[in-house]
Amino acid sequence: MKCSLLRNIMMVAVLVGAAAVADAQQITLDDITNYRYYPKQMKDVVPLADGESYSCVTDDGQRIERCSFKTGELIETLFDASTARGAVVRYVEGYIVSPDEKNILIETNRQSIYRHSATSTYYIYNVKNKTLAPLSNGGPQECPKFSPDGNLIAFVRDNNIFLVKLLYNNAESQITKDGEKNKVINGKPDWVYEEEFSFNCAFDFSADSEMLAWIRFDESKVKTFSFPWYRGSNPSMDDYALYPGEYEYKYPKAGEENAKVSVLSYDIKSRVTRTMQVPLDADGYIPRIQFTGEKDKLMVLTLNRHQNRLDFYAVNARSTTAQLIMREENKCYVDESAYAHIDFSRDQFILLSERDGYQHMYLYTIGGQLVRQLTSGAYEVTRYYGTDATGKTFYYASNEGSPLEQYIYKVDLSGKKTKLSTEKGFNAAVFSKGCLYYLNTYSSIGVPPVYSLCSASGKMLKVVEDNIDLKNRLASLPLGQTDIFSFTTADGIQLNGWMVKPRNFDAAKKYPVLLYQYSGPGSQQVHNSFSNGFMGGLTWEQRLAEKGYIVVCVDGRGTGGRGSEFKRCTYLKLGELESHDQVEVAVWLGAQPYVDKERIAIWGWSFGGFNTLMSMCEGRGVFCCGIAVAPVTDWRFYDTVYTERFMRTPQENPSGYDCSPLHRYQGMQGKLLLIHGTADDNVHFQNTTELSEVLVQKGYQFDMQVYTNRNHSIFGGNTRYHLMTRMEEFLDKNMLKSR
Repeated sequence: MKCSLLRNIMMVAVLVGAAAVADAQQITLDDITNYRYYPKQMKDVVPLADGESYSCVTDDGQRIERCSFKTGELIETLFDASTARGAVVRYVEGYIVSPDEKNILIETNRQSIYRHSATSTYYIYNVKNKTLAPLSNGGPQECPKFSPDGNLIAFVRDNNIFLVKLLYNNAESQITKDGEKNKVINGKPDWVYEEEFSFNCAFDFSADSEMLAWIRFDESKVKTFSFPWYRGSNPSMDDYALYPGEYEYKYPKAGEENAKVSVLSYDIKSRVTRTMQVPLDADGYIPRIQFTGEKDKLMVLTLNRHQNRLDFYAVNARSTTAQLIMREENKCYVDESAYAHIDFSRDQFILLSERDGYQHMYLYTIGGQLVRQLTSGAYEVTRYYGTDATGKTFYYASNEGSPLEQYIYKVDLSGKKTKLSTEKGFNAAVFSKGCLYYLNTYSSIGVPPVYSLCSASGKMLKVVEDNIDLKNRLASLPLGQTDIFSFTTADGIQLNGWMVKPRNFDAAKKYPVLLYQYSGPGSQQVHNSFSNGFMGGLTWEQRLAEKGYIVVCVDGRGTGGRGSEFKRCTYLKLGELESHDQVEVAVWLGAQPYVDKERIAIWGWSFGGFNTLMSMCEGRGVFCCGIAVAPVTDWRFYDTVYTERFMRTPQENPSGYDCSPLHRYQGMQGKLLLIHGTADDNVHFQNTTELSEVLVQKGYQFDMQVYTNRNHSIFGGNTRYHLMTRMEEFLDKNMLKSR
């Protein structure tokens, strides 16, 4: 359950949609849902081996170009669909450059499976000869990876690992043979690992390219979840025109059994397969494996089921022996960010830890010895980017100065810290190999992303995309004022938010207010960033403001950016403090002279839908209506990894699980609109059906919108337009006075 989901969908839509000029007089739902206010992006930027250049895909998806980090100028075209020989590629959907840069894997015909996974047809492109050859003729592939020497490619198909040898005329061999749907998976994660540990490839090559290691998932004892397929449309599933079909997959719900995981290695020359002797709790997790730069040395990270103990094992992939080299612990849980971007390829690595109350960088030797804590203070390091060639200067992003902003920094071994970003707002970076240069992406409220190339000292070298067309287009629209604000609740908690007011705001009038929130653990919806709002750029919020609404978003307790205590105070009781704080927001807003306290609404998606329901059931009756999209209504229905990270199991924490809409519905007040897709593999439609039944039996009248065959994202064809129209009509009916 990730709040970044909708932004990912927007990126996909940009790739397939055509831009159009926005109506100069108003913001329309057609323009919003067709992403015509979405900024241009630099697509698939990959730093190349020379440390001086990067590759990226052109806007039309026809070429992959090498450009200079220093000047931004085109150095050479690495791939051109119009001149490639041997196969026809109409559009580059993704690409992977080999370590020696002699070959490029070109991804086509991508068919999404879950959030991170997909099957695709890959072609091996020889850069010198400009020839395309299929990676495999045996069917679509998943998560391919080059060996470090560039001569091998491993991939997954039908839950098994395959190996292609480029020096032997692309000869293909099958490494594993026990893979079977809903039973055994080799080399890629199962559903819950993919969703909650955020990765789609579970294998790696050794540094000398002689061995392959992978995680094996035995999910045969995991219970099956199923949902029906109907004919539907966009796409139409004609096989189910008369009789619905069924989709079945393994989904471990809170307190239930997970897949059994193990780590195996394969000696490519001798063809010997071995099982690693990694100590692991019977119900433990292996969220990451990676070979180090040392021959045969494999790092295996394990978590206990409570996810409050992260162990680092150095494993010999040939002898199979494992040695515990370090342990990271937390009284509640170890955050996923600790291992999300960890890299063991050098003789040292950076661990992001919250052990002092805020997330900071800790430098370790590859043997697990702490060298020193590199950053400290009442702020959070949000991303570690890398180190220079000397291994003595470290580059990272942090929210030092404001939890609502992000800047790029560097720090050396002596602790000397330098701020590299100059623009006030939100900055992110892609660094070159060796960190001589970086591509900075900057935005702020009202300012679309600006991409600029910078030196390691922070000097701006060239702006390569300024999104000036979008900036001018937005300037021609009737936009209201947007403010970032903070206030203190009756409990003495200071909370941050943003507020969009109508263009001709009159403080003497009384306005209806719509609260938008997500509220999930560690999330943030309030930034000084262009990404704010449901569809980004606050465009839908501005459309509502033009109709007479004030739209507000406030991050309550449990959200990120403000340290471990603020984030973890919701541990074992999800929804209790989060809903209390949203009610406090409504109470504070209702006391403002320009707010009609009888017309305050709340809405959210996923965890935000859960918290919408929790807030409407809180008891003080401050919301006249609410919209819950794809909500969790009982955490017993959600998956093991996410739910137990914050709640432990239902058996251990029954009272915490009972604090949910399905058990708190008696306090429901206000008009309600429930929205869900029938094919939601993430937050199952079951959540909405069970809540709707208890509300029916209570006699509580409510509105409900169901979307056929739609997943957690609820998009495709006219779906998103219909959804937003449905939401607006519901709000207008219950919030706007007759005009």
